Amino acid sequence: MNHHALVPLGLVLVAGFLVPWLVVRARWAQQVPRLALAVWAACGAVFTAAAALLPAQLVLPGESSHRLTDMVITLRLPAPGQLFALEGRERLALVIALGVVALPVTAFLRRLARARRVRVRHAGVLRLVGRYDPGLRATVLDDDRPAVYCLPGRSRRVVVSSGAVDTLTPAQLAAALAHERAHIAGRHHLLVAATEAFAAVFPHLPLARYGGTSVPLLLEMAADDRALRRCTRDALATALYALASGRAPRSAFAAGGPSAALRMRRILTPYSAGHPVLRGLFTVASAALAMAPLVIACCSFPG
Repeated sequence: MNHHALVPLGLVLVAGFLVPWLVVRARWAQQVPRLALAVWAACGAVFTAAAALLPAQLVLPGESSHRLTDMVITLRLPAPGQLFALEGRERLALVIALGVVALPVTAFLRRLARARRVRVRHAGVLRLVGRYDPGLRATVLDDDRPAVYCLPGRSRRVVVSSGAVDTLTPAQLAAALAHERAHIAGRHHLLVAATEAFAAVFPHLPLARYGGTSVPLLLEMAADDRALRRCTRDALATALYALASGRAPRSAFAAGGPSAALRMRRILTPYSAGHPVLRGLFTVASAALAMAPLVIACCSFPG
């Protein structure tokens, strides 16, 4: 096998298997969800790039393969003139690489478009049956069941049921609204679409399987953390308890839901922010060090 394929092969194994296995078992991931989300996103990007480079390296002749390895290691993009000058196997390698990248990208765009259509339809219904409350800066929907959710994207809005307005105290309602606005401000729907697209393209990959369950929960925790900048822990935790049975339409984020109990425990359990961050960075660094022997091996042989 072409030894220059070792680098993308190693990246596929590290990003697709090793790091997801480590992160899904790590306590720090739920203590610093934004760092964990960054790790999941980086793993998806690295795996996609490596999965595109691996078959390209197997197709390329030795000299071209070595040049591509140098570009990857030094993060140097090829000039447009170099791409137009490709011939034969180099052109075939480029077509294969672009084809591999196109699979998750196309699935991501399709899911974004599908979710947007659902949100636009729901927003149209809300304009007919809901009423905007300027004090809450949210749309109030007549429903006795307590529920608070948001529609992200271009049709962004926060929706509150009349049952939630009657049930929650002002502090609890403000906490739930802050949680939903955190989803909108963080553009969390993009990560959800990317996670679903990745799982559709690589359904049996540990990165896709673990990420499919971990990312939505981490997004809720990240929104909780952002909401806590504007409210107390007690207000947010009791709001989650009251809204735990609430439901939201597809393509929307709900303040309650099945993860409410786990998030309540997390909110009410203080922790030191410094140590989880260090443990997370140590996990990433350990995975990166696993690539060192492969990089050294590729740099040691010129042909």
